[in-house]
Amino acid sequence: MVKQRKKKVLFVCTHNSSRSQIGEALLRALYGDRYEAYSAGTKPTRVNPYAIRVMKEIGIDISSQSSKRVDEFLYKKFDYVVTVCNHAKEECPVFPGAKKYLHQDFEDPSECKGTEEEILAIFRRVRNDIINWVKGTFDKGEDTKVVKNVG
Repeated sequence: MVKQRKKKVLFVCTHNSSRSQIGEALLRALYGDRYEAYSAGTKPTRVNPYAIRVMKEIGIDISSQSSKRVDEFLYKKFDYVVTVCNHAKEECPVFPGAKKYLHQDFEDPSECKGTEEEILAIFRRVRNDIINWVKGTFDKGEDTKVVKNVG
């Protein structure tokens, strides 16, 4: 049996603190057998503690992930470069080794204000939106083969 090469996916947002970190971790957790996931930011800061908390709630530990600059990945080959906010889409450099660009604008949970519970509720909602998008985008079509038993 021939083992297929994993497709490489780079998630990009502005600060590489929440949305792109969540996307990277979810793709790895859900479809790590088919994809290698990475993330970066146009203006990286640090992984948001609320992102760490809401991912831990679903059994995914991102506490050891770190924010990275998109420049670190410019000359690597990717099957997909995914921008997860409009700002990153506007500022995202061209990746010479990218085969396909995808874009989905998610609300920036790190911009929200309120009580601890209100902030966590927004982070959970964004996490769940990203889960649904990742599942709908990467668990179908060209990336999965359906084999039908005959006879």
